[in-house]
Amino acid sequence: MSAALPGFMQDWPLTLDRVLEHAARWHGTREIVSREADGSLARSSYAAVYRRARQFSNALRAGGIAPGDRIATLAMNGTRHVEAWFGIMGIGAVCHTVNPRLFDEQLVYMINHAADRWLLADAMFAPLVARILPQCPQVERVVWLGADLPPSAAPAAVVDFDSLVEAYPAECRWGDFDEQSAAGLCYTSGTTGEPKGVLYSHRSNLLHTLFMTQSDVLGVRASDVLLPVVPMFHANGWGVAFAAPLVGAKLVLPGARLDGASLFELLESEGVTFSAAVPTVWQALLDFLTREHKRVTTLERVVIGGAACPEALMRAFREQQGVEVVHAWGMTEMSPLGTISNPNGAVAQLEGEAQLQYRLSQGRVPFGVDMRIVDDTGALQPHDGSASGHLQVRGGAVVRRYFRASADAVDADGFFDTGDIASIDAAGFMRIVDRAKDLVKSGGEWISSVELEGLAAGHPAAMYAAVIAARDRKWGERPLLIVKLRPGMAATREEFLAFLKGRVADWWLPDDVLIVEEMPLGATGKLDKKRLRALYGDHLLRAGSAGPSPCSS
Repeated sequence: MSAALPGFMQDWPLTLDRVLEHAARWHGTREIVSREADGSLARSSYAAVYRRARQFSNALRAGGIAPGDRIATLAMNGTRHVEAWFGIMGIGAVCHTVNPRLFDEQLVYMINHAADRWLLADAMFAPLVARILPQCPQVERVVWLGADLPPSAAPAAVVDFDSLVEAYPAECRWGDFDEQSAAGLCYTSGTTGEPKGVLYSHRSNLLHTLFMTQSDVLGVRASDVLLPVVPMFHANGWGVAFAAPLVGAKLVLPGARLDGASLFELLESEGVTFSAAVPTVWQALLDFLTREHKRVTTLERVVIGGAACPEALMRAFREQQGVEVVHAWGMTEMSPLGTISNPNGAVAQLEGEAQLQYRLSQGRVPFGVDMRIVDDTGALQPHDGSASGHLQVRGGAVVRRYFRASADAVDADGFFDTGDIASIDAAGFMRIVDRAKDLVKSGGEWISSVELEGLAAGHPAAMYAAVIAARDRKWGERPLLIVKLRPGMAATREEFLAFLKGRVADWWLPDDVLIVEEMPLGATGKLDKKRLRALYGDHLLRAGSAGPSPCSS
C-alpha cells in the first residue's frame, strides 16, 4: 500500500498561548472586568493581560520553572488568575487548578500527587494554605493573587503576584513546544478511592474551545459579554475563559461574590449577555429577582451544567426573565463538554412543551465527541429513547489515561466509561437515567455515598449504613444517611452527625439521619439502593431541609 500524500500546509501547533496572543493583537482593547476582594471592580484588557501574563512567565523561568513543571492555583475567577493561567501555559508549564472546597486531606493528596512546585492562592484562602502547606514539602513558593499580602506562617517563600509581575519585563517567547504537551491538570473527586488527575494537552483544550464555540453549541461571539460564574477550578471553568479571548468577547469575572444580589449587579452594570453556572447559583439569582421584583435587561442565555437542571428553573427563566436556558452535560474527563441541549432540525420545529422536554435532557453531542451506550456484556444498545446502558465517550478532548496511572482508562475501541447509565433517542438526545456508583451531586459538587457509608458504618451502634441522594429544592441533591442499629444498641441522629463531623468536609455531612427498623437487601445481600431511593428520595423535600453550601468549607 502506498504512503498517503502529505499536504503542503504550514505546521501551526495548536497551543493555548496563541489564544491570548490573538486576543491581544486583534481585540486588545476589549475589557476584562474583575470583582476584587473588597468588592470593587478592576478593569483591564486583553492587551494588558497578555503583557502581565508574559511578565509572570519570566518570573516563573527566573524561579527555575521548566516545561512540564506543575503550578497549583487555589483561587476564584479573577483577572490575576487568568494572567497566571496563560503565563504558566505559555512556557509549557502545567496549570493545576485546585478546588478549595474540598477536604484538607484531599487537597494535600492532590498537591503532593501532582508534585506542584509553586502555589498561587487568593488571600481569602490564607487559613487553608496555612493548614495544608506543612504537609506539602515540595511546594517551594507561595504567591498571593492580590494586592495585599496576608499574614502566613507557611514554610515557603511568600510574595504577592503584582510585585512579582512588575519585577520582570514583558518580552517573553511563548510556544515552541509540541501541541500535545500538557497544559492543565484537574483532579476529579467524582469517583471512589483517591482523586484522579486529568492531564489536558494544549491541543485538547484548544480543540475543546473550538468545539464549544460552534454556533449550534454555545455560539459565543465577539459581541458577547461573558460572565463565567462556574469556577476556573471546575474543569477550566468549562472552557469559557478560553472561549472569550478566542472570539474577543468581553470577560466579566465575579471573584468570590456569587450571591444573587452581587451577580445581578454585575449582569446589569456590565451588560452581560451570556453566563454559565450550576443550577444552585441560578436558583439563588432567580430567588433574588423574584423577591426584589427585578428583571435582567441584557442577559440572553445561560448555560446550566454540573447537575440536572430542574424544570421549574428553566421555565422561570424563560417565562419570567425572557432568558434562554441551555442545558449541558459533561465531566472533568471530557474537558468538560459532552452534550448540549440545543434543538436540532426536527426538534427545532417543535413548540412549547414538546420542545421543552428535549431541552431538559442532557442534550446531543457536538462535533468532536462520540458517544455510545452498551449493556453489561458490552453489546451496543439502540438509540430508541427507551433502551439504556453504560454511557461511553471518546474524542479529541476526552481523557485517555489518568495522570501517573499505569494503564489507559479506555477500552480497545478508545471509549471511556463515564460511570453513568443513559439512554439516547433517535434525534441523538441523551438522558442520564441513573448513576452507576450512586454518587450524590450537591450544587454541582460530587459527594461519595460509598465514602460516607464506610465512615458511618464505623459507628459502634451501626449494623447497616446507606447513603442516598435525596432530592433537595436548593441544592438539587443532598446526602441522606439511613441506618439500621445493632440489636440492643441505641443512637440518635445527632450522635451520628457528631461522629461524622471532622471526618469529612462540613458540606458532605448528611442533611438528616433516619434510624430504620429494617434495611432492604438485594438478592446478593447488598443494600438495595433503588428501594431506599423509592422510599426516602423525597424525605428532605417533605422535611423542608436545606443543607450547607458546598462553598462553606
